[in-house]
Amino acid sequence: MANGTIKRVIADRGFGFIGGEDGKEYFFHRNEVSATMDFDRLVGGENVSFEVEQSPKGARAVKVQAA
Repeated sequence: MANGTIKRVIADRGFGFIGGEDGKEYFFHRNEVSATMDFDRLVGGENVSFEVEQSPKGARAVKVQAA
């Protein structure tokens, strides 16, 4: 698993971005956020762990959970 910090959340559109410890930015969709985290309460700055998956648009974060 990779680690990072929520950089920004676009709640009305259901997605956001994570700044990974590797210096890369990863897109994530609300469906990939763990049930233990409330997507609608994310504001940025939360430490998370996640898996990286390749998609047609590039790398994205999946299985996002609190670190």
